[in-house]
Amino acid sequence: MATLYVVATPIGNLEDITPRAIRILGEVDIIAAEDTRHSRGLLSHFNIKTPMFSCHKFNEEKRGDFFIGALRDGKNVALISDAGTPCISDPGHRLVSLAAAEGFAVVPVCGASAVVAALSVCGFDVTGFSFVGFLPRGKGEILKVLGGFLPGVAVFYESPRRIAATLAVICENFPGAQVCLCNDISKKFERVYHGSVAQVLREIGDNPDAGKGEYTCVLQVGALAVCGEEEEESISIEAQLVDMLVKHGGTLKDAAARLQSRYKKKEIYSAMLNLKELL
Repeated sequence: MATLYVVATPIGNLEDITPRAIRILGEVDIIAAEDTRHSRGLLSHFNIKTPMFSCHKFNEEKRGDFFIGALRDGKNVALISDAGTPCISDPGHRLVSLAAAEGFAVVPVCGASAVVAALSVCGFDVTGFSFVGFLPRGKGEILKVLGGFLPGVAVFYESPRRIAATLAVICENFPGAQVCLCNDISKKFERVYHGSVAQVLREIGDNPDAGKGEYTCVLQVGALAVCGEEEEESISIEAQLVDMLVKHGGTLKDAAARLQSRYKKKEIYSAMLNLKELL
């Protein structure tokens, strides 16, 4: 029986492609590509001459019948997106669904993923996390989407044109949040930012290359950062410092740094002295 291979391709550095992916792309009968013009460079680099046909969000429904027809004829098909793993905020899920419904084998060919790459370097406990994809543009819509996944760890994509505005919304509404912001992963302007949202916003503003390359953001928000104002005010700074130590480890100074966006330095310092006396 014919097989649909869902093949991950590099998100930047071509060395990240797997030997298996190269073999599969060379062995299948046809390739369903998000953008044939973009993927032609990848195939040319690895001397792969398999015929390619487009399969993007504007023609996926119509082209699905074409690829299913090829599978029915016994031809093997490989699905690729412009970068990374297909169907993860990229087209392809309709073709996968159709192939599975018809009983064809659908086989993942693992490889690069911006989500997994960002999670691996965030330093947060990602035993559980939520992938949000691309956030909406409006402030209210952003908060509504994130509110459905927080507290916890959420991962989202953002464009270089909108990253500062999106982080500003998060900073205003989740002042205690921590982020790992990955820019242009595995490419020329690659940079990873760690810290509070306010700190990362400042670093972006100081980086002349911040407007180049896409962003993947890992956002960590604790329960204290999303509680109501009355509830938050009822929790002492000392208790919040202990909460930070338990959740994130590190020193008392590290815990204090996480609260700097919420309280005055004098208040935090006084709470630290009280804790030291208790401990």
